Amino acid sequence: MPHSTATIAPARPGSKASASNPKTATQKALEKLGLKRDIDLALHLPLRYEDETRITKLRDAREGDTVQIEARVTDCEVSFRPRRQLIVTVDDGSDTCTLRFFSFYPSQQKTLAVGQRILARGEVKGGFVGRTMLHPAFRSAGGDLPTALTPIYPTVAGLSQHVLRKEVLAGLARAELSDTFAPGDLDALNKHTGHQPLWTLRQALSFLHHPTPDVSLETLQDHSHPAWQRLKAEELLAQQISQLQSRRERAMLRAPVLAMVAPEVFNPPNEPEQPVLLPLYSELIATLPFTLTAAQHRVCAEIASDLARQVPMHRLLQGDVGSGKTVVAALAATICIDAGWQCALMAPTEILAEQHFRKLIGWLEPLGITTAWLTGNQKAKERREALAMVENGEAQLVVGTHAVIQEKVHFKNLALAVIDEQHRFGVAQRLALRNKLTHDGMEPHMLMMTATPIPRTLAMSYYADLDVSTIDELPPGRTPIITKLVNEARRDEVVERIRAQIAQGRQVYWVCPLIEDSEMLDLSNATQTHSDLSLALQHERRPNGELAQVGLLHSRMPADEKKTVMAAFKEGHMAVLVSTTVIEVGVDVPNASLMVIEHAERFGLSQLHQLRGRVGRGAAASACVLLYSSGDAPRLSESARARLRAMSEINDGFEIARRDLDIRGPGEFLGARQSGEAMLRFADLNHDAALLEWARREAPMLLDQHPALAAKHVARWLGGKSEFLKA
Repeated sequence: MPHSTATIAPARPGSKASASNPKTATQKALEKLGLKRDIDLALHLPLRYEDETRITKLRDAREGDTVQIEARVTDCEVSFRPRRQLIVTVDDGSDTCTLRFFSFYPSQQKTLAVGQRILARGEVKGGFVGRTMLHPAFRSAGGDLPTALTPIYPTVAGLSQHVLRKEVLAGLARAELSDTFAPGDLDALNKHTGHQPLWTLRQALSFLHHPTPDVSLETLQDHSHPAWQRLKAEELLAQQISQLQSRRERAMLRAPVLAMVAPEVFNPPNEPEQPVLLPLYSELIATLPFTLTAAQHRVCAEIASDLARQVPMHRLLQGDVGSGKTVVAALAATICIDAGWQCALMAPTEILAEQHFRKLIGWLEPLGITTAWLTGNQKAKERREALAMVENGEAQLVVGTHAVIQEKVHFKNLALAVIDEQHRFGVAQRLALRNKLTHDGMEPHMLMMTATPIPRTLAMSYYADLDVSTIDELPPGRTPIITKLVNEARRDEVVERIRAQIAQGRQVYWVCPLIEDSEMLDLSNATQTHSDLSLALQHERRPNGELAQVGLLHSRMPADEKKTVMAAFKEGHMAVLVSTTVIEVGVDVPNASLMVIEHAERFGLSQLHQLRGRVGRGAAASACVLLYSSGDAPRLSESARARLRAMSEINDGFEIARRDLDIRGPGEFLGARQSGEAMLRFADLNHDAALLEWARREAPMLLDQHPALAAKHVARWLGGKSEFLKA
């Protein structure tokens, strides 16, 4: 087994981890942390450091300082007031200090016996009885002090820092850490980092596990230290090589050729050369009640070009809320169906899937296209009929939730899979949809859609294996949405505004973060808000004289009830819809002109933008009210303030996405693309763009000219996680 992928050595025969009990408690705990190989241990870096290299006199310690003292125990007793605790008094010759322990063992009392000299480290606090330390770390004095800072690692229950440090140190010593860069790569990297000479990987890891006390803690914390630069460069290079490999492997696969027409026939109208279009594609464009934007025509051409090739399409279609991605998916489906193949569209929620289903039926049924509906809540007879239509090919388009990928679903000839809000699906789910085509070893084309625009640095890293199409303009007639930040103390004013909207015949969303009361979070909930608004608006009438109805929608309601509520709101019979975030995507009610988001500070920026996009879909002026908590506890965090400020200042989804990446990092955009495992542990896309550019240039050269080094590099850094990129 190569050193770079060596696993942690098993216990010796006859030890606690013998054949009858193959793993020790320590090994099990290490595996919980994902530490299975020596390199995993070497790359398990500290969360923070403690300085045990120096001793501070008590007289020199200020309140709030975390210091290490050497002192003699002058008193040690167990007290039972106000609760059982061990109280130890120590004297270092300059002052005294009281050590308090609420949890302790007899063995610890021996170490803290009167007369013993100890080293104690903790935060110094003042008080009525003098200086104190609460639960300080301590040990018997004697011996030399450490020469490096003491690392504090992320750990799990049952794995002490002492044991983990020993395991990490052993793994670091065993790990094979030779350079996997090609000759000349280091010179190019030096120009990006400005460090001459650049640290080797072993030097970098050894230093980060045990930095010297003279190091600037700021450079360790902000990852600007040369050791961190080396690690981030290696990690980004591994990711870029893996992405490039994934793209090249996909180019070797085969997919159905779905169009024999050159992509230039899909030019926008009014071009000098009038196109000759595919029949279904042409018919759909002719029957749509609106005109496609130039951006929609452009992305349709890109998709059509992919479908005409025998290499599987792997394209991400991104566009702001309301930019018209669904109609692009419908046009792609017509190309697939016109070529005699089946198409599937999968959405993460039943509400969104049904929204697509109704839209697509309205557009495609007049063209003679048969659409099937699949969801987990279908009645048995309805589901059997749908499954039969899918298997015999009668259903040319299949729309549904994750039910589309269940084992009982057998397509006759699936050639195009469309996944909406792709970041909400896990890797296994996307792979399952890809495996639904078993015709002559081919794979279906994949079109993934997202209403969360991907910032450039994110597209260069996590989505480098995808082709990206962007709808960068909204259809004409969309009214700008005014966003207001309102303190919850002015809640009554918001209710008055709702009354005004009802009187004008408009409809209103009110979104809450919880369904029911929670003892842990003091947040309003959907059921209580529904009750309060129903009472406040019970006498309000709409222009036709009808009393205004207030509906409730959340994920725990039965499917039929959710469908009834949503239909009543869409058809205009319901004036106000109180909901959780199930209406975040896909819900399209042009008459809705006011969105109220309660406890907006609890939502992510992209999620707030998605919710805001539920209004402004008609000709009426629309507004989004962000109600935020005014209580002192908890106070608004800096990131919450930044999100609310951004929402009030920005309407453009691409700028929102960039700001969200700045505030929260890439996790919000990635969702389950890596099945919950971050592919970048050390690099920061906001601050390491130069290193990312370097890695993008170096990856193809290393892969082409030094394939063995490239394979070794990816195995070291990603292990099996590179498989996640294939979905």
